[in-house]
Amino acid sequence: MRDDTGSGMSRPAFTPLVVIPVYDHAHAIGAVVQGVLASGLPCLLVDDGSHLDCAQVLDALARAHAPQVTLLRLAVNQGKGGAMLAGFAEAARLDYSHVLQIDADGQHDTGDIPRFVALSQAQPDAVICGTPAYDASVPKARLYGRYATHIWVWINTLSLQIRDSMCGFRLYPLAPVTRLVGEETIGRRMDFDSEILVRLFWRGVKVINVPTAVTYPSDGVSHFDVWRDNVRISRMHARLFFGMLWRAPRLLWQRIAGPRA
Repeated sequence: MRDDTGSGMSRPAFTPLVVIPVYDHAHAIGAVVQGVLASGLPCLLVDDGSHLDCAQVLDALARAHAPQVTLLRLAVNQGKGGAMLAGFAEAARLDYSHVLQIDADGQHDTGDIPRFVALSQAQPDAVICGTPAYDASVPKARLYGRYATHIWVWINTLSLQIRDSMCGFRLYPLAPVTRLVGEETIGRRMDFDSEILVRLFWRGVKVINVPTAVTYPSDGVSHFDVWRDNVRISRMHARLFFGMLWRAPRLLWQRIAGPRA
């Protein structure tokens, strides 16, 4: 692998980078970054066209914690998926092997990062995917509404192996992600999390589900647009359904053959 340190030494084979897509989470992002730093991993903040107050907070975090924290700024809001795609590209440019995705709003338990990393080290070709264990802060409508997507994902994979495709806390092997995004179009907004996981599964990437505590956003800010994002997600499920139909024989064979070791 390429050396980016100037030391003449190449990176080790397992080099994870934490990527956090950020859009106007000025009040929560500092605590998330502190939690990530406690894990000892480098962190890339992707500023997805945030307004000035949040942009200034991100600038300050990158300055205060350089070189462990770096900042990639998108001039125009791309959506969560667009920010993650930019983060993947930057991670690949810097020759990282894995990307750990975590949300900027404080809903995920950064204390679980070492557990995700240990599982990924043991099975580096798999996606380590968080399965939310919600506390009482989650709105019941949001909680029950997720099951529609769960059911469609189970249909579109002909499998129950993906327990929760909507959790934004996961650790990807970067090589298959890079191949996927170079060959197929992935949703760039709230449809991103489910779509990329299903398409990786279709390509034979193993998914390891990890229970993790999730609270409702600590800053009370949610960018989920009930109308527009539900329409996007519905269209995504329709695309995936028709994609599943011609993949069905292979997916069924995968079930017969059993999971990969």
